[in-house]
Amino acid sequence: MLLGAAAAHAQQAPAAAADGHKGQVTPAEQKYQGAPSPLAKEPMHQTSNPKAPPMTQAEFDRARQIYFERCAGCHGVLRKGATGKALTPDLTVEKGTEYLKVFIGYGSPAGMPNWLTSGDFDAATVDLMARYIQHDPPTPPEFSLEDMEKSRKEYIPVAKRPTKKMNNYNINNIFSVTLRDSGEIALIDGDTKEIINIVKTGYAVHISRLSASGRYLYVIGRDARLNLIDLWMEKPDNVAEMKIGLEARSVETSKFKGWEDKIAIAGTYWPPQFVLMDGDTLKPRKVVSTRGMTVDNEYHPEPRVAAIVSSHQKPEFLVNAKETGKIWMVDYTDLENLKTTQIDTAKFLHDGGFDSTRRYFMTAANASDKIVVVDTKTSKLAALVPVGKTPHPGRGANFKHPKFGPVWATSGLGDESIAVIGTDPVKNKQHAWKVVQSLKGQGGGSLFIKTHPKSTNLWVDTTLNPDPKISQSVAVFDIRDLDKPPQIIDIAACAKIADDGAKRVVQPEYNQKGDEVWFSVWSAMNKQSAIVVVDDKTRTCKTVLNDKRLVTPTGKFNVYNTQHDVY
Repeated sequence: MLLGAAAAHAQQAPAAAADGHKGQVTPAEQKYQGAPSPLAKEPMHQTSNPKAPPMTQAEFDRARQIYFERCAGCHGVLRKGATGKALTPDLTVEKGTEYLKVFIGYGSPAGMPNWLTSGDFDAATVDLMARYIQHDPPTPPEFSLEDMEKSRKEYIPVAKRPTKKMNNYNINNIFSVTLRDSGEIALIDGDTKEIINIVKTGYAVHISRLSASGRYLYVIGRDARLNLIDLWMEKPDNVAEMKIGLEARSVETSKFKGWEDKIAIAGTYWPPQFVLMDGDTLKPRKVVSTRGMTVDNEYHPEPRVAAIVSSHQKPEFLVNAKETGKIWMVDYTDLENLKTTQIDTAKFLHDGGFDSTRRYFMTAANASDKIVVVDTKTSKLAALVPVGKTPHPGRGANFKHPKFGPVWATSGLGDESIAVIGTDPVKNKQHAWKVVQSLKGQGGGSLFIKTHPKSTNLWVDTTLNPDPKISQSVAVFDIRDLDKPPQIIDIAACAKIADDGAKRVVQPEYNQKGDEVWFSVWSAMNKQSAIVVVDDKTRTCKTVLNDKRLVTPTGKFNVYNTQHDVY
C-alpha cells in the first residue's frame, strides 16, 4: 500500500449496497473500502435499461456522482462486485425499488451502512440511489497508449539534466511526504527536518517509489497523474509527468542488475491495465489489460491494479490484479514481445512487500483474509496463509523472532490481531509460511506496521479506529519479548495541535539510520496537521514539523529504505 486509497476514509462515507457481503464489517473497514473515485466527474457512455424505473437525466447524473463518491470502492466502476456485492440490473431490478430502499436506508448486520438513519442520506436520496442501481452502469472511457503520450510533458529533457548531483542534500535520508488534499508532495531533509521543496503532483498521491539508483522519484496520484522528480537537481523538482488513465494507485521501476532506472511501470484502477514506459522520460511503450478470468473461473471486466513490486531475482515486475486474484509476473527485457506469467492466488489482492531475503513477495488478499506468498525465483505460489480480518500490511515488517527465526508481520483493518509469519523455509522449515504468533494490538483500523533492521521496536498504527484515543496513538512492541503487552504512545499529543481536527496518526516510517520513526498526524484540509519524529530507542517525541505547508500529510517514504526495500 500503498496510502492513497486508504487515506480518503476519514472524511468520506462507505459504499451503499443492495446486500451485505459475508462476514461482519467494521466501521474502519467500511471507511477504507468506500474511498471515493476520481471518476465521479468523468464523461461516460450511458445506456438505458427498459425495465428500470424512470429517471431524468439530471437525476441520473446526480446519482452517478454519488455512486462514484460513495459506492464504487466496494462495488466497482461497472458494479460487477468487488469487496461488496454486484449491483447490476439483472440482480437489482428483480429486487425492486422498495426492497432496495430498505437496505440502503437501514443497512444490514453484514456491513451495509444505514444511510438514511445515520443522516448521510435523506429519503429522496435513498429513493434516487435505489432507482439508479437498477439502470445499466455507465461506462467510463478507455485510455490508450496514444492518450498517455498526448498527456506526457517533459519539462527538462534528459540531455539538459544534471550529469552529477548538484546539491548538498543527503539524498538517502530525504523523505517524500504525501500532502493528500493539496495535490502535492513535500520533500523533507531527514537530517535537518527542513522542507526542501513542495512539488505539484496528482491528487492524493498514493505512493512514492525510487529508481534503483536513487536518483529519480516517481509519485502517482489517485487521479492517475504520474510525476518524475530528479533528486540530483540543485532544487529537486518535476522533470516529466504523464496521465496514465483515470484512476490509479501504483508505480514501480526496474531493479534487476543491468536494468537499473531503465523501465518504469504504472497500474490503473480504470481502465484496468498497466503500462510499461521508459524510466527517464515516462514515454509509454506497452499497455496491457488485466481483464480476464478470476481464480474462481468467472470473467471480470474490472480487475484493478493494486500493488506493483520489482523483482530482485529476475528482470520482472509483479503486478497485483485485485479482483481476479491473479499476480502477473511481467518480464521487461523485451517490451515488443512481452512475456507474462499469471499466478492464481486469492481475491482481493492489495498491498505487500518482500521478506528479508527479497526473494518472497508477501501480499495481502484482504477480502479473503489471507497473505499470499510468491517465490519470485521460481515464479510459483509458495503459500496462502490465513490471517486476521482484512490484512493491510503496507509493505509489512521484517525482523528476527527470538524463537521462530526470520518473520514478516502484518496488521489489519478488521480486528486487533497482528499476524507474525515465519519466512525461512531453509533453516526454520517447520515455521515457514505459518502464523507463528498472533499479537494483540489496540484494535481494528490499522493501516501500517513497521520496523527496521537496526531497531528492536515494532510500530503499529490504528488510523481508522473509530475511537479517537486509539486512532491518535500507536502501539509499539518489543521484538525481544513479544509476549509483553505493547506500549501505547499518544503521538497526536506530541504534536500539540490546538484545534479540533481528527488528528489521526498514520504510517510509521524510519529514517535511513533506523534511529528515528516519523508519523503523520493527519487532519482535514482546513485543520492543522503535523509530522512527529520519535526517537526509536527511547520511544519519546523528538521533533514536531508543523509547517503550514504540510497540508493533510499522510504517506512518508524515506529514499534509502524505499529504494532498497527496507521494512
